[in-house]
Amino acid sequence: MTDFLYLRDSYLRAFQAVVTEHDTGQNGVRLDRSAFYPGGGGQEPDRGWLRAQGAEWHVKTARRGGLHIIAEGELPPIGATVQAELDWARRYPIMRTHTAMHILCGVIWRDYQASVTGGNMQVLSGRMDFEFERLSPETVSDIEAKINQEVANARPVKIDILPRAEAFQIPDLIRTKINLLPPGIKEVRTVEIVGLDLQADGGTHVANTSEVGRITISKYKSKGGINKRLYVELSD
Repeated sequence: MTDFLYLRDSYLRAFQAVVTEHDTGQNGVRLDRSAFYPGGGGQEPDRGWLRAQGAEWHVKTARRGGLHIIAEGELPPIGATVQAELDWARRYPIMRTHTAMHILCGVIWRDYQASVTGGNMQVLSGRMDFEFERLSPETVSDIEAKINQEVANARPVKIDILPRAEAFQIPDLIRTKINLLPPGIKEVRTVEIVGLDLQADGGTHVANTSEVGRITISKYKSKGGINKRLYVELSD
């Protein structure tokens, strides 16, 4: 089993680990511990490097189950201790983006009680779908002003891991229209923007909303029925 370090510390960018297994079909290795996010919940997987005894391997993507896909060449040997490093220049903007999406979700839930029906994000941009019957330019402008006010409010972002039964006592913990948490999960990781938003989430985030920077709603459109899509972009 891999110890997933990112669940407790999103800022960990380098760590030491041991290679425990090869997956030759995917040209990947499993590590006993990892800060690489494997993707999910709309957040892209991490990239980075493994280094040992003067050799370097490029991790082109991480996958579920602690698998790290190596770009090319031979794999680091099983049992080897490697120094691992994330592509931080890519990961940190993704953290900012993910927190921006939670700010957007929190504001819309607080002020409009609209559920999330889908979403995805890239580096410094993303989109999120909500159950809005109507969405006017004035409403979009109002939402943009409110989410940037939450950035300016410099709200702390807190991570917690709770027993499933305790977590599901929290009202509105699941903000998506469908509960995507498998029944077998015994613990639920929560992300709280203090004073604004609290929801179940497995991704990586900044520690304070002030780190997000300016958020622009670049466009919006109807996806049919009461499903409306908002596109956001962050400043560099």
